[in-house]
Amino acid sequence: MNRNKSNVVLVTGACGGIGKSIVTKYAQQGETLAIADKNEEQAHKLAHEINQNGAQAMVFSGDLLDKRYCDNLANEVQKKLGSIDILINNAGFMRRGDITQTSDEDYELSMKINVEAPFRLIRAAIPLMATAGGGSIVNVSSCWGINPGPNHLIYCTTKAALAAMTKCLGRDHAHQNIRINAVCPNEVDTPMLRTGFEIRGLNPDDAIEKLNQSVPIGHVAEAEEIADVVTFLSSNEARYICGSLVEVNGGKAVY
Repeated sequence: MNRNKSNVVLVTGACGGIGKSIVTKYAQQGETLAIADKNEEQAHKLAHEINQNGAQAMVFSGDLLDKRYCDNLANEVQKKLGSIDILINNAGFMRRGDITQTSDEDYELSMKINVEAPFRLIRAAIPLMATAGGGSIVNVSSCWGINPGPNHLIYCTTKAALAAMTKCLGRDHAHQNIRINAVCPNEVDTPMLRTGFEIRGLNPDDAIEKLNQSVPIGHVAEAEEIADVVTFLSSNEARYICGSLVEVNGGKAVY
């Protein structure tokens, strides 16, 4: 990371609830954003808002299911923006259910988005960061990947894989001044969470209020509270943190 200029930050899933908060936080800090999201229209809208507010953003839309897109993304960012200093693997996919309720499609999508895409993105970014003298990578895992809960078999499995990957990477690349850590939220009040409640026939506002009562600190996390931890982990203030899994859960256990 270069303290004498703005860092180039690549964020996947940039237009989702947590992703947009992460992008906004970095823009407020004066960083240059590489916005990666499969929704090209929303990505351009977000980039326009950032550019209008005085920061810099460029869109790199694509599908994380596309191996070539993942393999080439870091190089494309460096080619067009000059470097890749920070990588945030935020995009994620969730399916509920035990193993008998988990389809082949659920398995494949979960593995490809939650595990393979971060693997490919990190593998491509590390040589670029190493040549530049260092960098920071933050993966968005989950408390459910550290302490698995019921009826989320494939989600817990893939987030656990991402957590294990983070710990291994943190040790393997600290000597290159590349710090790799993960933030592990519990429930976060995002459109994805609310849509999940609707699919299950629940009123999202009522469901969120019920969840609030289960959190010791008094409320389900807001996306901004996750973004604050992500930006901290990539900052110089966290310069001695490598391979750590930071639970952001308001004191709430998974089960």
